[in-house]
Amino acid sequence: MCFLLLSCNFSVKTKTIEAASIEKENKYHSTKHIIEAKELLSIHGHKNIKIVDFRKKEAYENGHIEGAINIWRTDIEDSSFPFGGMMAPKAQIEALFSRLGIENDDVLVVYDDRGSCDAARLWWVLKNYDFHAVKILNGGLQVWKAVEGGISNSTPKPEPSNFSLSKNSPMKTYIDKEEVLQIIEGSGNEIILDTRTVDEYSGKRQKKGAAGGGRIPQSQLLDWAESIDYDNTKKFKPFEELQAIYAKFGAAKDDPIITYCHTGVRSAHTTFVLTELLGYKNVRNYDGSWTEWSYFKDHPVKKDSITTIFQ
Repeated sequence: MCFLLLSCNFSVKTKTIEAASIEKENKYHSTKHIIEAKELLSIHGHKNIKIVDFRKKEAYENGHIEGAINIWRTDIEDSSFPFGGMMAPKAQIEALFSRLGIENDDVLVVYDDRGSCDAARLWWVLKNYDFHAVKILNGGLQVWKAVEGGISNSTPKPEPSNFSLSKNSPMKTYIDKEEVLQIIEGSGNEIILDTRTVDEYSGKRQKKGAAGGGRIPQSQLLDWAESIDYDNTKKFKPFEELQAIYAKFGAAKDDPIITYCHTGVRSAHTTFVLTELLGYKNVRNYDGSWTEWSYFKDHPVKKDSITTIFQ
């Protein structure tokens, strides 16, 4: 039965998984793109499940979920820009996935070890390229170990595939610098969320890769990490808690929202929380985020503090 389900389209493949899952008492808007550790145990090893360890190579080599392949941010970044972090073009993703043996009908289970922040970036990139068969392991590597899931130091050697993305790239959760600039110079009603730390928002801290400290004008601060149990399970907080946290900025579910951070990673996580878990319908992540924005010296900047550069 499991084999038959997993060989069908994504909505059918994941129906059984969803039915049993995700702490239904949380009342999330959707659990389609989350998987719990015990659920993963039940399907681990199936040929249509590809587990992606989305961490740096060194962390991966120190121990990962048995059978997991390794992808890191730099693998899905476009290196042609004078600053880092930009989303890779479609052809680069296709070549990467083909080399890693990922097939078009596979379901990707993605995890990291810091509250699904990095995993959500891969979800977001693939969503913009119209690939939706992605599930984030809620809690990441820590919860896998807690259910005594298998850990390995060996690197799989997959057979290359011929992976291709859809010709359609809807980019529904994507926004670029030019449009953000038009919004802040105009009179739009978009809500702009800065998902970094308070020190980055104020301009006190300038992270490596940025050309200066500060924030985009009109943005409100809402640290991405508020959405997870960061100091314990690293899992997403229950629906009611998330609802209260994101009610702070006063948006209705249909209001236009723009998220950004340093390089669009933490804000991809916030985009996941807003759209998947809470049901906001009009959320776009600014891909270049502060790293790109600060590079252009003619762009308006707000800051409240003297800046200290952090590496």
